[in-house]
Amino acid sequence: QVQLVESGGGLVQAGGSLRLSCAASGRTFNNYAMGWFRQAPGKEREWVAAISYTGSSTFYTGSVRGRFTISKDNAKNMVYLQMNSLKPEDTAVYYCAAAPSVSALRSVGAVNYWGQGTQVTVSS
Repeated sequence: QVQLVESGGGLVQAGGSLRLSCAASGRTFNNYAMGWFRQAPGKEREWVAAISYTGSSTFYTGSVRGRFTISKDNAKNMVYLQMNSLKPEDTAVYYCAAAPSVSALRSVGAVNYWGQGTQVTVSS
């Protein structure tokens, strides 16, 4: 069992930065690939970024590549999403997720565990 709790969301102006954190509990945390999804009002939840269970490989959806950075601290059971050069279209609820593999993290239906979400609002 893995429990995920996000923090770090908020309101920021376009061009600004935010750092999301995800605290994970459970002895099997290090066995999971971790990722971030987001869901804007009226839209489906979409995958944003993923990191392998070792932290050695990272992957991003095209719209955030070069602006967002995912990282993982296995010793602290933490996952982070550094978001720079934020745009109004990045406004959404951001969810931390855990799955058995990075490939599984590309699909909402294949995620094993979800956090409760944290709101990110980017004003223009």
